[in-house]
This record gives sequence, structure tokens and C-alpha cells, in this order.
Amino acid sequence: MSRSLLGLGILAAVALAALAATTLDWSALRRDATPRERVRVAIFYGGEKSAFLENPAVRDLLDRRFRIDLDARRAGSVEMVTTLPSDGKDCLWPSTAVAVELARASGRPVLGAETVFSSPIVLFAWAEVADALQRTGVVRPRADGFLAADLGRLGEMLASGARWREDLGVNVYGPVRVLSTDPARSNSGNIWSALLATAFNGGETPTADDLPALLPRIEAYFAGLGYMESSSGDIFEGFLKQGMGARPVIVGYENQLVEFLIANAAYVETISARIRVIYPEPTIFASHPLISLTPTCRRLEEALLDPDVQALAWSDHGFRTGLMGVTDDPERLKSASLPERVDLVAPMPAATVMETIIAALR
Repeated sequence: MSRSLLGLGILAAVALAALAATTLDWSALRRDATPRERVRVAIFYGGEKSAFLENPAVRDLLDRRFRIDLDARRAGSVEMVTTLPSDGKDCLWPSTAVAVELARASGRPVLGAETVFSSPIVLFAWAEVADALQRTGVVRPRADGFLAADLGRLGEMLASGARWREDLGVNVYGPVRVLSTDPARSNSGNIWSALLATAFNGGETPTADDLPALLPRIEAYFAGLGYMESSSGDIFEGFLKQGMGARPVIVGYENQLVEFLIANAAYVETISARIRVIYPEPTIFASHPLISLTPTCRRLEEALLDPDVQALAWSDHGFRTGLMGVTDDPERLKSASLPERVDLVAPMPAATVMETIIAALR
């Protein structure tokens, strides 16, 4: 064989290898080099993760790399682990670590749980409202320029009967309230009930012994809110659409505004001028544990902890991941400003305490 033919043969082999490397999905192969079987995974998930699960890049990775056909149904984080039938579901994906214990207490066949990412609870307020709260001293600028709410002073104001127009000079009707989702159905409302219980308990995480004194105050507060949505996504959407008069300040997840701004770049300047993000001090981190009910869920767990999927959770949706090898750098989020750290964090009360609060508010 001539050298020229040998060279052409080597070149062809290299070209074929390069083609195979770019067209074959090697990650879909097991160690024994057999193709991975495609699986259908059925889940309930919290509404704040809707955009993440609808992200084409995320769906592509689940489909191509992990060969998952995802059957995802939205549900409130609390109701999915307590009252909704879970027959036929492989996973539950709520927004609080307490949900794992609630699921066990409700008789769910929990095989395990893995926290996928997290987001601190924040308050979203219209600029005029945030300014008025600053004048009272309840809200103040932090050293890094972000706004913080003194949880104890905020609790005192909410319990005092202060009114927006008469006492704070804001053209909003009614008493000062921080609106939330239904604590018996949705996690952001559930965490807000825990924060209020902490505020009403002198800043201490409440125990079962504290509840007889706290429950009447918590029940009275939520009774005054009237109708409450069951989804964190719905209350945030209503906040943006209905404006200050209907929803002066709401409870939500830090990532919700980040996600909105990333998806709606044309609104960045308007939103930045009109809406303020306020960090309660202390706040509570909403962890997002994937609860396995069947062995099939383990494939989705593997996929969601994949570094590429985790990177998308941060860069496209503002979820803090903390996975080794994935850096949550606020500078990477061009359209939204986030603090690098959230340090003042309170623990959630025990699952038995939250069960009692949920039962009282249901």
C-alpha cells in the first residue's frame, strides 16, 4: 500500500471517529456499553419550578442524555405530600425539606430524598411601599446595598393593626399585610407561617410548647388575608399584573424575579425601577428535595444533579445550587442583581410543629 493511500485511510478513520464523537450520545450508555433504556418518570412538582422544567435546554438534557420521558404535574408543595393521592407517581418535588417528613407522616412510600437546589424566601414590594417601610425603620439598606426587613419589627407592625394609608402614607386600602399563598397548600405560604411564628415568638424557632400562645395570632393573621392562591407562581404573576393597590407586598422566592427578568429582558429597567426585593432577617431557605417514591425516580435524581442541569438552574432561573463544581456567581446573571450570600437564616420548625400549624390553618 502506498504512503498516500495509507494517509488517506488514517484521515478517513479520524474523520469517522470525530463524526461518531459528535453524533453519539455517549452519556446515554452504561459502563457495559449497552444503550440505556428510556424511562417514563411521573412527578408532582411545585409551581415555582415550572419554567425550569419547561426550559428547552433542560428538557433536551433529560431526553437526550438521560432518556427520560417526564410526566410532570404541578401541585402545591404541602398538598402533594399530605392530601393529594400519590398513586402512580415516581417522585414528589416540593420546596421544603420539612415536606420529606410530612410525606412520611402521611404514609407516602418514601425511599429517599435529595435536595436539588434552594432559594431564600424574600418579600417583593412596590417601590413606594418599600420606601414607606424604610421610613418606619422596619426595612433598611444592608451594607451591600440590598434591602433587609427586621423580622421582629415587621411582626410587630403586622400585629399592631397599622394601615397603609393612615399610618404609612401609602395610597393602598386596608391594614398592613404581607400577602402569601395558602400555608396549607403551598410552601412559600407555609414558610411564611413559620417566619411569622418565629417573629411572634420573640425571634426563637417555635416548639410544640410555644404553639398554644402562637396559634391564635397566626390564625388571625391568615384569616385577614382572605383568598390565598395555592401556587407561588400564581401569586407572583398576580403581583406583577395587578399592581400595588391589590398586592403591595408579597412573599416569594428569590429566584422568581431573576427568572422573570431573564425571560423578559425588555422589562428589566421598568421592573428595576418599580419593584424592590427585601430579604427578611432572618429568612428561611426553601430547599427543593426530590422525594423518591419508586426506584424509577433515581434516574431523574441523577439528571437533576448533573452539573450541566445545575448550571442551567442558576444561569437561567436563579436557583442557588451549591453543587461542587457549579459556581453560583451573581455576576453571571446579567439582568438581575443578587447578593452573593444570604447569611441570616433561621431553621424551619420541626415537622410536628408545622403539621400543627398547617392543621390550624387548613
